[in-house]
Amino acid sequence: MREIVDKYFPDNWVIAFFLGFTIDLSVAWEPYKAARTALANTTTPQNIVYQQQKYWKDVEVLNRQVESLLVEGLLVEEYIMDNASKIIGTLRSCNATIRWIMLHTNASTKKFRDLVNTGSQDDVLQLLLNTAQLEFVFKNIFQSLLDTKETRWEENKKLATDSMNELAEYFSGEKALTRVKKDENLQKWFADISVKINALDYVDNTSTGRRIQQLSQALEEVEQFQQIDSSIQVKQFLIETRQFLTKMIKIVNIKEDVLVNLAVCADISYAWDIINNYVEQMQRGIKSDPTCVLKLRATFLKLVSILDLPLVRIAQCASPDLISVSEYYSGELVGYVRKVLEIVPKSMFIILKQIIDMQTNSIKELPTKIEKERLRDFAQLDQRYELAMATNAVSVFTEGILAMETTLVGVIQVDPKQLLEDGIRKELVLQISLAMDRTLQFRNEKKGVDELQPRLRDLSNILDGFRRSFQYIQDYVNIQGLRIWQEEFSRIVNYYVEQECNQFLKKKVYDWQSSFQSVAIPIPKFQPIDSSVNMIGRLARELLGQTSCRTTLYLNQIGWFEPTTGKELVGINTWSLLQQSVGIFGLTGLDRLYCFMMVKELQVFVGQIRQLVEKSLKGFISEFEDSLRPTSSIPDNLQRYQTALEKTKGLSPIFIDVLTKIGQIQLIRRQISNQLNFHCKIDSNMLFCALDAMNTSLINDIQAHFQRPEVAPYPGEDNTLLFDLAEYLDTAGINDPYTKIYITTMPLDAFPCLLFLFVLSQVTKFQWNSKLCVMQSKKPKNSYDWTPFIVGTITILKQFHSLHTQKFLSFLGQYIRCQINVALANPKDNKDDDYPEEVIGLLRFLEDFCKYSHTERKMVYGFVPAYIFDYYNQ
Repeated sequence: MREIVDKYFPDNWVIAFFLGFTIDLSVAWEPYKAARTALANTTTPQNIVYQQQKYWKDVEVLNRQVESLLVEGLLVEEYIMDNASKIIGTLRSCNATIRWIMLHTNASTKKFRDLVNTGSQDDVLQLLLNTAQLEFVFKNIFQSLLDTKETRWEENKKLATDSMNELAEYFSGEKALTRVKKDENLQKWFADISVKINALDYVDNTSTGRRIQQLSQALEEVEQFQQIDSSIQVKQFLIETRQFLTKMIKIVNIKEDVLVNLAVCADISYAWDIINNYVEQMQRGIKSDPTCVLKLRATFLKLVSILDLPLVRIAQCASPDLISVSEYYSGELVGYVRKVLEIVPKSMFIILKQIIDMQTNSIKELPTKIEKERLRDFAQLDQRYELAMATNAVSVFTEGILAMETTLVGVIQVDPKQLLEDGIRKELVLQISLAMDRTLQFRNEKKGVDELQPRLRDLSNILDGFRRSFQYIQDYVNIQGLRIWQEEFSRIVNYYVEQECNQFLKKKVYDWQSSFQSVAIPIPKFQPIDSSVNMIGRLARELLGQTSCRTTLYLNQIGWFEPTTGKELVGINTWSLLQQSVGIFGLTGLDRLYCFMMVKELQVFVGQIRQLVEKSLKGFISEFEDSLRPTSSIPDNLQRYQTALEKTKGLSPIFIDVLTKIGQIQLIRRQISNQLNFHCKIDSNMLFCALDAMNTSLINDIQAHFQRPEVAPYPGEDNTLLFDLAEYLDTAGINDPYTKIYITTMPLDAFPCLLFLFVLSQVTKFQWNSKLCVMQSKKPKNSYDWTPFIVGTITILKQFHSLHTQKFLSFLGQYIRCQINVALANPKDNKDDDYPEEVIGLLRFLEDFCKYSHTERKMVYGFVPAYIFDYYNQ
C-alpha cells in the first residue's frame, strides 16, 4: 500500500473515477488500516499546506503565462509550429492545477477542505476561462495546419527542389546571362540534392526529419566553396532553400498525436458536478464584462470533453444507443449553457423595468399636433438621456452573446441568437406570469368594495408597459419583440387555462404532457390560494361572484348592476378592461373554462333528474301527461296542475340553482363573444369578413347536403375543416353560446313536463318593472334574476332533441289557453278583459324565450294564438 500511495497519491487524495463522481480516499480508506496508514503521509497538515501553496501560486503564474499567449496577433501558424511543445506543456500545467484545486476544494473532510480552500475561486475560474480559450485557439489553428499539411509539404518541397535545379543549371555554364564558368561537380551535386529533396516523404517523419537536417547541413557547408562564397545570388538561393527545408521539418512535426495528447490532458469530465459551483461567478463576470461571453464559449466547448467518457465504450460496440445517449448528455450541457447565460436576459429585464417606469411615468407621449411654445415641455432632454443610457446598457449586455458564433455542443448545435431569444423568452414568461399571479388575487375583505376593475386596470398597465418597452428595445437587441410577446403571452394563458380545466376532466393533462409547457422556457406553477388552480380560475370565479343571480340584475343595455343602489358592477367598461389586461387569448381562455364549468353542471344536473324520475316520479309524470293529451285540447280543470306542482316542488331548488348558474355563465360568454367580435371587426376587418363569408357558405353547403345528400356530400371524418373553422370563429366571436350543444344525453321523456312545471312554479315570483323594462323578483330576499333563468332554460333544452322543446312549448301553450278559458268563464270584479297573473308571466317568458333563443314566433303561434300576444302587448 505504501508503494501505491507513494507512486500515485503523494500529493492528492481526492480522485474522480467516472463522469463527475469523486471519492475522498481519506474517508473511503478509513476502514482499512494499511491503506489509512499509507495515506497518512499525504494527508498531514504540513503536506496539504505545502501542496495548496504550490498550486495556488501556480494559478497566478499560469494566469499570467496564458494571458501573455492570448495577446492579439501572437498565436499565428508560424508561432504555433515553432512553440507547439511549449504551449502543450503550459496547457498541461494549467489543467493539472485546475483539476487539483477543483477536486480538493470539494473534499469530503471539512478539515482538509478548509486547509486547501485559501485562495480565490475567481482566480481559478479566470484560469479555466483563459485555458479554455487558449485550447480553443490552439486546436483551431493546429487542426487547420493538419488539414493543409500535405499541401504545405508539397509546396515547400517543390520550392526547395526548384531552387536546387536552378543552381544546377546555373553551374552548367549554358544558361544565358550567367557568365559563370562551368562546374560539372557542383552541377551534379545540386542535381543530386534536388533528387534527394524530391524523394522526401512526410509519412515516415522520424527518418525524414534526419534526412532534412543532413541536407540542410550539407547546404550550409557547400557555401564555403569559393565559387559559391563569391556569388551573393547563389548564397541567397541556398539560404532560401534551407528555410524551405526548415519549414518542412516543422510540417513533419505537425502530427495528430499532438491533438490527442491535448484532449487527454484537457479532459474535464471530473467537473460534471463541480462546475455548477462556478455558475454564480460566471454570471458575475458576464454582468461586469459582457464580452467575456466569448471566453465562456471556449469553456463550454471544453466541457464537451465530458461526452467522450460515457460514449467511448458505446461507440466501440457499435450500439444503437449512441445517438440517444449523445443527445441526452448534449442536452444536459446545453441546459448548463442556458443556466449560465440566463443572467443576460435577467440583467436586461432589470434595466427594462427602469425603461418601463420612464416610458409609463416620466416621458410624455408626443401628440400628433403641438404648439411651438410647448415643444420644450415635451423634449424632456434629461429623461430621454436616461432612457438612452438604459437602452445602451441593454444592447451592451446582448452584444457579447450575439458576438458568439454558432457552436456545436456535443450533437446539438447552439445558435447564440436563439440562445439569447430563449433566455429573453424565459425571463419574459416569468415576469408576465408573476404579474398576472400577483395582480389577479381577490381578497374581498371589505363588503361592497369592487376589486375586479382596479385589479384589471393594474394588470393592464403592467402588461402594457412591458409590451411597449419590449417593442421599444427589440431593434437594439436584434429580436422580433412583438412576435415573441404574442407567442409567449398566448402560451402562458393557454397553459393556465388548460391546467385550470383539469379539475373538470377525467383524463387530466399533466404538466409534462402539456403542449404549452417547455423545458427550455418553462411556465412557472404557483401555489393555489383558494379553490382555483391559478389566476385564470380566480378571475373566472370573481366574475361569477360579481354577476351572482341572487344579488344582481341583468339588463341587455348595460350588463349587471345592484338593484338596490343602481351601481353598475359588470358592464361594457369591465369587458374592455378585461380585453386590455388578459388580451384576446385571455378572453378565449375564459370562454373555454366557462364551457367546462357548464358541461360539468349539465352532466350532474341531467344525472340527478334522471335518477329522481326513475326512482319516484316516472309513473306520476306519465299519468299527468296522459291526462293532458292531446295538448291541442283544453283541460277541464286546473286542479291537476296544482296537484302536479305540489308533487314536484321538491325539484325546484335543483332546477333553479342549475338553470340560473348556467344562464349566468351563458350571459358572461355572450358578453365575451361580443367583445371578441367587436375587436375583430376593428383590428382585423378583412379576417372577420373572410371568416363570416366562409361560415355562411359552409352553412349553406350543409343545408344543401340535408336537402339533397346524393348531390352535396357531407365532409369526411378525416376532413378537419369544420373543427378548424370553429376554432377561428370562436376566437373572432362569430358564434352563439345559447344555441350550442355541450353534452350528449339519452332521451328523457319526462323532462319537458318537469321543466314546464318548474317554469310554471317560478313565473309568479316575478313582476314587470316598467322603468327597467325587465321582469324582476317580487321578494328581494332569496331572489333570482330573470334573464339567467330564461337563458338557462334555453341552454338545457338545446341539449335534448328539438321535440323536447316543442313538447315544452305545447305544455305552456295548453296551460295559457286553459287559464284564459277559466278566467273568461269566471270573471272577477267585472274585469273580464284582464289576463291572470300566471298567463302574463308565461307570455313574458315566451317573448324572452324567442328573443334569446332566436326561435321564430310562428313556432310559438302554433301553441299560443297570435291574437293573445297582440292583446297582451296592448
